[in-house]
Amino acid sequence: MKGPAWPIGALLLGYPVWWALGFGGLSVVVLAVPMAVILFRRRPVRVPRGFGLWALLIGGYLISALMLGEMPPGTYGELGAGRLAGYGMRLALYLSLMIMVLYLGNLTERELPQLRLVRMLGVLFVTTVAGGLLGLLAPGFSFTSPVEMLLPDWLAGNPFVQNLIHPTASQTQKVLGYSMPRPEAPYEWANAWGSNVSVLLVWFVVGWWVYGSRRRRVVAVALVALAAVPIVYSLNRGLWIGLGLAVAYLIVRVGGRTRLMLCAGAVAAALVFALSPLAGLVMQRLDKPHSNDIRAFTVSATIEAATHSPVAGYGNTRNALGSHRTITTGKTGWCAGCGHPPLGADGQLWLLMITQGFTGAVLYVAFFAGAIRRHWPDRTPIGLAGVLVMCLVLLYMFVYDGLVTPLSLYFISFALLWRNTHARP
Repeated sequence: MKGPAWPIGALLLGYPVWWALGFGGLSVVVLAVPMAVILFRRRPVRVPRGFGLWALLIGGYLISALMLGEMPPGTYGELGAGRLAGYGMRLALYLSLMIMVLYLGNLTERELPQLRLVRMLGVLFVTTVAGGLLGLLAPGFSFTSPVEMLLPDWLAGNPFVQNLIHPTASQTQKVLGYSMPRPEAPYEWANAWGSNVSVLLVWFVVGWWVYGSRRRRVVAVALVALAAVPIVYSLNRGLWIGLGLAVAYLIVRVGGRTRLMLCAGAVAAALVFALSPLAGLVMQRLDKPHSNDIRAFTVSATIEAATHSPVAGYGNTRNALGSHRTITTGKTGWCAGCGHPPLGADGQLWLLMITQGFTGAVLYVAFFAGAIRRHWPDRTPIGLAGVLVMCLVLLYMFVYDGLVTPLSLYFISFALLWRNTHARP
């Protein structure tokens, strides 16, 4: 892609390359540099309404650095390189997302047409489906990335960093009582794959169905049907709920013949699915709420810890003493079953509570809820899709960590909504 829009093309179309290099979701941090240069050269810079909330959130995160060495009651650990690295990566991502939104919003329709941006997201959807199928067909696929080779062992070995820089096709977990792969390529976690595939599906439908030729629509139907396989095998209940919300949202918001066609399509798809082998897998997953106890423990412990620093938080996650199985200790060499995810790892809302207190959580909700309120009257396909994604953001914050790649897609969707107020495909 030529012209000033090349960084977003490099991010979305070139994402598989970034993933293979070991940058993955951190590619937006790298590309934020040329985006900032482009912005600097075209001052004054336009800013979307409500963006001050995100600036306040970043300011609060800077203040939370003062609490990195503090430990709330009921947690353990010491201030070390891992905690500092995690804080630095999150700060770099938050700043890069701010730059990316301003960069996209200040490109003209001629420099980057709305439909071209939507279709680039559609290409990433195809990449995501291919990664999901790779995770099912070759679950053990992984390799050492160039970035992983270059980083020192103390940093590359950090679990948070390792997930970002070490490409793997799937996570193998015993969600149903036996080992089973859950797709994650080309992202950092299986839950990130679930969040991303649903957001990208929304834009894929807009670009390939709403604004597509007859041939594109045929291809779109085939690809969505193919995507159903990794979507079901991901065993991702949050993803399934999100897709159900998306269908209900569209039925409510569209009217006339479109609503009738949507209802008929939804019924037909439900019948086909019910008769397929995939339905049995969904029922098994619903019968085995594997993670409910773990989530209940970490969420309650996160809220309790946040009450001790409600304004500034603690800058980064913490480990709780005990788990949902024991009150004595965290994960150790002799008690691997005593381990649990870090506090704040079960959803962006909880992450913000532990890192930035209740203040950060409120600012995050207000930012995306404000986008819904302002753009709700926009009934163009891009407007409807963008508001739907904002609704998914508020749903997923209870179950998905927005870092790293999900937040990038959330903010590109936000930028599409903003651009849509002064441009039409």
